[in-house]
Amino acid sequence: MMDNSITTHRQILTSLQTRQKIRRIAFEIYEQNFEEKEIILAGIVGEGYEFAKVLSQELKSISPLDVKLIELRFDKTINQQSEIHFDDDTVQVENQVVVVVDDVLNTGRTLAFALEPFLKVQMKKVQVAVIVDREHHKFPISADYVGYSLSTTISERVEVILSRSSDEGVYLK
Repeated sequence: MMDNSITTHRQILTSLQTRQKIRRIAFEIYEQNFEEKEIILAGIVGEGYEFAKVLSQELKSISPLDVKLIELRFDKTINQQSEIHFDDDTVQVENQVVVVVDDVLNTGRTLAFALEPFLKVQMKKVQVAVIVDREHHKFPISADYVGYSLSTTISERVEVILSRSSDEGVYLK
């Protein structure tokens, strides 16, 4: 049964289009990091991590990169930096290439907070990948890899759904 709240909103990208955007992002990441042996995808809790899982599968299918996947767990709802936990503490990020992955870049606050653990150690490179960039930045954060740029009003909401296959896609609320 389809969620009625989804049907009342405008679909921006279908499931197929969303998957095509993710595949293109995977190729771009590989092109920018083809000399690396390993890359770490750090997905932000929620749909950012779901995006990172799909992106990881795509990278593994198109490249010889050893792709490590970690989930960045923190409270995105509070207006101050909360403690960030990795779901896998065995992954070493020091001197690595890390791509911080989230579904939507809106103001940049969540991504700015997500960078905190990577600022504490020496990194080869830290990059950002998002499916949708809404271009309402309040923080000096930009994405290196963007699936879709979308100009919206500040009151509109963009929702990316990857975890429920029947509703998968990008929606404008």
